Parts: sequence; C-alpha cells; structure tokens
Amino acid sequence: MQIKSANFVKSSQKWQDCPEANLPEYAFIGRSNVGKSSLINAMMNKKDLAKTSQTPGKTQLINHFLVNEEWYLTDLPGYGYAKVSKVQRKDFEKLITNYILNRKNLVNLFVLIDIRHTPQKIDIEFIEWCGEHGIPFSIIFTKADKLKPNAAIKNVEHYKNELLKTWDGLPEIYVTSAEKKEGTEEILDFITITNDFLKQNNVQFNE
Repeated sequence: MQIKSANFVKSSQKWQDCPEANLPEYAFIGRSNVGKSSLINAMMNKKDLAKTSQTPGKTQLINHFLVNEEWYLTDLPGYGYAKVSKVQRKDFEKLITNYILNRKNLVNLFVLIDIRHTPQKIDIEFIEWCGEHGIPFSIIFTKADKLKPNAAIKNVEHYKNELLKTWDGLPEIYVTSAEKKEGTEEILDFITITNDFLKQNNVQFNE
C-alpha cells in the first residue's frame, strides 16, 4: 500500500464521540511503552503523526487518523498502566472496552506485544478477552531490532505455545521494527486485502 495521505482527525474521550463509523477502521493497542506510536509513524512514513513519549501512558484518548481518504487508523490508550491511580486505570479500561465492543466499523484490532519479553500475563489475558468477545484481531510483535534474530524467533514461539494452550488456531502474527520499518508493509498489505474484500462485498458500516 502506498501512503498518499495520513491526517489526524480527532481525539475522543468517549467512543460515542469518535468520527462517523462510515469507513473501515483498524485499531492499535498494547501495553504502555510497547512502541505503538513509533510503529504507527513508521507505517505512515511520518515522524510525528502519533505522539511518542518516554513516559508510559502518553495516549489517554482515542486518536483517529484518516489514511488515503479510505480508512481510519485508530491509536488506542494502552492497557495495564503501572503509574496511574486505580480510578484512572478503570477509566482507561472502560474507554477501551466500550470502544472495542461498540465500534461497528472496527474491522481488526492489532494487539502489540514487546518481543523482548517472555509471555506476559496481562497480554495473554487481553488476547483471551478478545477471543471471548469475538473481536477480530492480529498480533504485532514490536522492537525486533532490539534482539538477535534467534532470540526474537524464540520469544515468538513462546507466545505461540502459550496461546495454543487455549486456542485451536492462531491469528495473523507480524514481527516488526519501527526503527528499521520491518513488517510494516506486511501489515499494510493485510489492510489493503481486507479493504478490497469489503469493497467487493459492498460492506456498509453506517447503516
């Protein structure tokens, strides 16, 4: 996919305030400091489209970007904030779950996981929650450049084995590096193929 345009549309405090649900939407989510904003910027070939920060929890709103005037890329708040109050954490969780469960044009949720770590309970639990609610999702491993190739492969296999304890099959899995722009084309190809399928089948979201 050639990125001809990628523009910020709006930030929303509630899912009801999101842009009209009339275009295919692909949302990105992960634990705080997983490298979500950096990956989005790498995909869109823009250095500062999504705001990056050294402080975990920078994204606290639902941020919408319009890509090629054809589809929405949504930057969601992370889950599992360690440095916020329990009340704030519950507010974030409510915002995320309400958006995911109610946004009719959400075609796919990309769940980002830091490839440097062994399977984390919070990631596994979130993926299980998506499965329980029938949410279509893919897994994106980030920061592949931070590990040697063999170590990266090993950690991905750890996650696969952990998921296969409760899943019959696995979703699409992408291994990425925002720094080297690895894996970004594969994600965009998936979005292109999905959008073409929706067009061919005349799928309408805002009816």
